[in-house]
Amino acid sequence: MSNYHVRKVAVLGAGVMGAQIAAHLTNARVPAVLFDLPAKEGPKNGIVLKAIEALKKQNPAPLGVPALGDLIEAANYDDDLAKLAECDLIIEAIAERIEWKHDLYRKIAPHVAAGATLASNTSGIPIGKLAEALPAELKTRFCGVHFFNPPRYMHLVELIAIPQTAPSIMDNLEGFLTSTLGKGVLRANDTPNFIANRVGTAGMAMTLYNAERLGLTFDVVDDLTGAKIGRAKSATFGTADVVGLDTMANVINTLKNTLQADPWHKYFDHPAWLKTLLEKGALGRKTKGGVFKKVGKDILMFDPKTGEYVPGKAKAAVEVDKILKKKDLSERLKLLRESAHPQAQFLWGMYRDSFHYIAVHLAEIADTARDVDFAMRWGFANKMGPFELWQSAGWAEVAGWIRDDIAAGKTLTNVPLPGWVFDLKSGVHTSEGSWSAKENRFKPPSSHPVYARQAFRASVLGSNAASAATGGTTVFEDEGVRLWHLSDGVLIVSFKSKLNVLGPLQIGGLHRALDIAASDFQAVVIYQSGATEGGAFSAGADLQSMQPMIQEHGLAIVEPEIRKLQSAFMRMKYSPVPVVAAVAGLALGGGNELQMHAAKRVAALESYIGLVEVGVGLIPAGGGLKEAALQGALAAQAAGSTNYLDFIKGRFQTIATAGVARSAIEARAMGYLQPNDTIVFNLYELLHVARKEALALAEAGYRAPLAAKFPVAGRAGIATIKASLVGMRDGGFISEYDMLLGERVATAVCGGDIEAGSLVDEEWILRIERQGFMASLEDERTQERIYAMLTTGKPLRN
Repeated sequence: MSNYHVRKVAVLGAGVMGAQIAAHLTNARVPAVLFDLPAKEGPKNGIVLKAIEALKKQNPAPLGVPALGDLIEAANYDDDLAKLAECDLIIEAIAERIEWKHDLYRKIAPHVAAGATLASNTSGIPIGKLAEALPAELKTRFCGVHFFNPPRYMHLVELIAIPQTAPSIMDNLEGFLTSTLGKGVLRANDTPNFIANRVGTAGMAMTLYNAERLGLTFDVVDDLTGAKIGRAKSATFGTADVVGLDTMANVINTLKNTLQADPWHKYFDHPAWLKTLLEKGALGRKTKGGVFKKVGKDILMFDPKTGEYVPGKAKAAVEVDKILKKKDLSERLKLLRESAHPQAQFLWGMYRDSFHYIAVHLAEIADTARDVDFAMRWGFANKMGPFELWQSAGWAEVAGWIRDDIAAGKTLTNVPLPGWVFDLKSGVHTSEGSWSAKENRFKPPSSHPVYARQAFRASVLGSNAASAATGGTTVFEDEGVRLWHLSDGVLIVSFKSKLNVLGPLQIGGLHRALDIAASDFQAVVIYQSGATEGGAFSAGADLQSMQPMIQEHGLAIVEPEIRKLQSAFMRMKYSPVPVVAAVAGLALGGGNELQMHAAKRVAALESYIGLVEVGVGLIPAGGGLKEAALQGALAAQAAGSTNYLDFIKGRFQTIATAGVARSAIEARAMGYLQPNDTIVFNLYELLHVARKEALALAEAGYRAPLAAKFPVAGRAGIATIKASLVGMRDGGFISEYDMLLGERVATAVCGGDIEAGSLVDEEWILRIERQGFMASLEDERTQERIYAMLTTGKPLRN
């Protein structure tokens, strides 16, 4: 894979965005130098060092593991400008003040290496205006590169060129951002706030106006505009707090100051309550309070009337909530439009005004309607973009409603819809491409070579693009699994259960896949079709589906099912053809044990991996404890040690506390991923890389590992762990039953009641796993925990 000629990056500005961009570069193993002003007191790099320490404590975590923060190089503008010459890419991420940015550009310009790219992370200042401070030659290597907050988790990056920017600069950056950093890149026009913030901020400004006009409180607006309509749970004002009210105010100001001719201009203003919060320094989460404020366990809401924080738990009205539950979007919008309820009018107005705005401005702000939809999906975590929503609801009918509302004076402006809206009878997305209002034609997606690494690219509703759920050639399919391929010698296994949990159909499908692959394929990849949409790899065993079997046959029916699970995983481990697990999202319990038995793992950065069975009163029984014992023994042997307990204590602690890795990087540190496993940053590249890795194993003459006995810590190890558990129980940190479960985990990872250093085989520990699992399952306390999890979704501590 090409590194797209970016070997080292400098980030200018150690604020919220700059520090997190540096963190994400470090996640991707790209050396990063983080600059800021010299500190007035203490070490000159004090500002940057403080920012790096803050990265280690933030939640959600910007770093894959906190220790990565130590790899960020700290620098200041007084002493370290010479370091810029070592960097291929320099990203400016200082405050949104154009005069400050200009001053900084003049200062650094002499130190930028020949051929290096300078890019601004501005959220909305026109790139052409920023370029005015640069020498002519550097303008050819200057562009906008707008990350979204938080940079690790938000998929969108907007690339913005100026007329002088060399095309090769843009192509190189698009490849680097897409493949190395895992981003969804959009080429935006150099218009104020670009695409996502132009549409999102205009929508926000109109939402603020309409909420105030209709007398809706912050909590009600957030209940109406979050998950119920397919947007981020943080909704409107929660998102504003995450982004920062000062940032939101800045981007609204950019619209107000630069778009005087915009027909919606008069709505680009700060309401009185926003001005009050800004004056108080209540800027959102970064100042521990904004529109909302957490006090203890309570979430309070700012009351504009009193200037105080008050409880805010109001919800949508019942009649409006009923409308929002309608599955048919066309019916939903029709009912909202016809309802006289203020909340319904607010929502219809929000949709209508958004559709109106993007139609009028499409030619100006984006190359195609596809870019607008991706911008809102990737930058604001909406499930569907605004054009997709419009098209899904019935393009022509909705266009007619908007036209009628314009004529009736119900819209915020009387500017008519463009003529092309009525020319396109079915909508802006087709199999031919997406509508470009500027070029008056449908345009296909980008042909940049980086997208050859994406077997199934991101697509929009109406494009009829193939997906991992239906693409390729199906070899076998039933209600539980689909076995398919892309004509490259790799058999792909995809589960079809909710959260891809493991039940009899999935285990049977895995056996069938191994049978087929042994004669007809070179390798197997386990890949879930929902991976690119944030789905689970596998959330573990299907406890819920086992309930009817248990009720009919009793608990004894479970033990043979556990044997089948273990047998399938062991067969996979010793398969003559390599099996690669393509992990993304949740890999918990049996899902983790599934990937642990693969020949190799290719994991997305956002993989959350753990053995969590103790949370429901069970112990892992799919070979996870066996693998922990085996890995500990191998590590001890590699270190020339016979103190096997030292090499399993960390693994025991993680399993006994149901620890879950918050990234693939942390999963590697926990031992759930191995040092030679591959971490992929772009979910859309996961299947491509997994297939390539599987074929590489096959072409290298893959042979399954030889089964061998290994030493364990034995009864002495169990006794040592038990003593620590007693201390934790007596200190009130764990319950009596937690201690018993911990002992069962310890018994398995230490190999049972035998002498330390005794040699055992894998089946020996699998048997101990089964015994511990069944003993736990038969305990009423475990049954209470399972019931609580199935009915409330929350763990019970008893």
